[in-house]
Amino acid sequence: MSDPTLSGAGPDARSRRIDMAPQPAHESPGTGGPTVFDIKDVGVFYGDFKAVKDVNFTVAKNEITALIGPSGCGKSTLLRSLNRMNDLIPGARVEGTVSYHGKDIYESGVDPVEVRRRIGMVFQKANPFPKSIFDNVSYGPKIHGVPRAERDDIVEDSLRKAALWDEVKDDLKKSALALSGGQQQRLCIARTIALQPEVVLMDEPCSALDPIATARIEELMVDLAEQFTIVIVTHNMQQAARVSDKTAFFSTEVNEVSDTRTGVLVEFDDTQRIFTTPSDVRTENYVTGRFG
Repeated sequence: MSDPTLSGAGPDARSRRIDMAPQPAHESPGTGGPTVFDIKDVGVFYGDFKAVKDVNFTVAKNEITALIGPSGCGKSTLLRSLNRMNDLIPGARVEGTVSYHGKDIYESGVDPVEVRRRIGMVFQKANPFPKSIFDNVSYGPKIHGVPRAERDDIVEDSLRKAALWDEVKDDLKKSALALSGGQQQRLCIARTIALQPEVVLMDEPCSALDPIATARIEELMVDLAEQFTIVIVTHNMQQAARVSDKTAFFSTEVNEVSDTRTGVLVEFDDTQRIFTTPSDVRTENYVTGRFG
């Protein structure tokens, strides 16, 4: 990341530049790594509806953090707030602070496009472009002005990191839509990391995959965590237990008057502790299958 800012494009970008150079490193509580995200009192609204409230936890560098909980508890909503994807939804707004290396990504003047370049996302359903395998992976670097000669190397490196290169290296001009579901999801991971983000957000990346493809994605996540910081939403508690270092358990509070549900963070801790000795009975009830 040669550019230490998350600034807007255009002739007045210099005056609106927000310095995003890492601040003096501080450790995430209970970890040995520096903090990438510090999430404080975060709530997300859709219009007047409060989808999730009062979220507080940190994400450490090169760790996998899992967000678990029943449907409708705000996991994906919270995940999308970490790279401002909620900005694309009319009426959505975020309160509280989402600090990335000590800088609030919602601060005035921060360019959301640059935020999403540094903090990439892989969606629940594989969404390859109707283009060749090569063009899918090179798309991001291309629109950012990377020369073709460099894009060749980026495509190979990204496909290798996504554990897909050996399967497609002789068919890079083949349509991405001809790949299997698991291959398409790994292609989408390659397309995300081609922009060299620091963080990869994954919103239930295995929910549409068979067990064999799921196992490959899980192995890939563990490998990618050596270079990237990963935050994953999953309904699969076994998956969270297998791959994550930290786990955040979300549940819902019901407003009896309006009959609406708001997501709340119940507990955040080391994954092993969440699944063996949780501190909140709601967490214990969820991980033991008593509800959810």
